[in-house]
Amino acid sequence: MPDRLDALDRALLTYLQRNSRLTTAELSDRVHLSASQCARRRQRLEDEGYITGYRAVVDALKIGASVEAFVQVTMAAHSRENAQDFVRLAERTQAVVSVWTLTGEADYMLRVFCAGLSGLNDLVQQVLLPHPAVARVQSQIVMERLKDNAPIAP
Repeated sequence: MPDRLDALDRALLTYLQRNSRLTTAELSDRVHLSASQCARRRQRLEDEGYITGYRAVVDALKIGASVEAFVQVTMAAHSRENAQDFVRLAERTQAVVSVWTLTGEADYMLRVFCAGLSGLNDLVQQVLLPHPAVARVQSQIVMERLKDNAPIAP
């Protein structure tokens, strides 16, 4: 599928990843296309699934989530039911904003935002570790974000 993208499509994707609120007129100025051509290309990129959505980025500190951490979870038992149950737990836990399955020692990586260290402790001690299939949890607290969600090079 990536071979269907030309240089203008790639430029549009790059600009939209940096600022999805750009108007069609602003995009057309940046890529030197007419507004109607730019709008058609943007619509095609959405229709074909290159652009999967738009979202607002919220400042975690301003809403009281002062601790960001990555939490590695190693499962004690590997069954489809345990995996599905753990994923459901992660999905309904507000502090968990992303979940990935991994190769290597840990089975899952969670990105979490908590209201302080006590919130992170509660998440680990009262939510994750009690899960029957969880064997081990290891967390790393983010000290500083140096590069965050940079655009993917199309």
